[in-house]
Amino acid sequence: MKRLALLASGTGSNVKNIINYFKESAEVMVDCVIVNRKEAGAREHAVNAGVEDFLFTKSDFEEGKVLELLQERGVTHLILAGFLLKIPTNLIEAYPNEILNVHPSLLPKYGGAGMYGMNVHRAVVAAGETKSGITVHLVNEIYDDGEVLAQFEVELDMYDNPEKVAAKVQELEQLHFPGVIEKYLNN
Repeated sequence: MKRLALLASGTGSNVKNIINYFKESAEVMVDCVIVNRKEAGAREHAVNAGVEDFLFTKSDFEEGKVLELLQERGVTHLILAGFLLKIPTNLIEAYPNEILNVHPSLLPKYGGAGMYGMNVHRAVVAAGETKSGITVHLVNEIYDDGEVLAQFEVELDMYDNPEKVAAKVQELEQLHFPGVIEKYLNN
C-alpha cells in the first residue's frame, strides 16, 4: 500500500481532487494533508474527506518534525499540491524520487524561486506566449529542476489575461495530476 502525504499552502483544489481520485483505491491511500498556513483551504478538504491534517511552520520542516511525523505514519510518497515552501534536504534525502510536484508552466520556462501561482501566469502573458501548461516532476534540492514525468499544454490566445491562463492551467491540473501520480506509483 502506497501512503501519500499531500503538502499544500493554498485553496487545496488539487488536494481535494487527489483525495477523491484515490478514495476507492486498494493500492494508494491519502494518509494525511500537511499545510504551512493556518488558513489554507486544503485543511477543510482534508477534514471533509476524513483525512487528518497537520499544520507545520517552515522551521518545523527544517528541524525534522515533519520527517518524524511522516516516518511514524509510514508515508511512502510526498505530493506537493500547491505547496510554496522549498522542500528541505532532510525530506529530499529521506524520500529520494518519492516527492512529486505539479508546476503551473511548461518547465524549464517560468520555473525557479518566486515562480508560483499568478507570478507564473503574469510572466507567461507578459512574454506573449502562445501556450502554457503544467509540468509534473520529481523534486530535488533545486526549485523546479527534478526529472520531468509529464507535461500537458494548453493553447493561449492574445485575449488571455493571467486569470484566464490560471483557469486553463488549473483545468489541466485537475484533469491530469492524479493520473500521473498513479502511473508513477505503479512503475
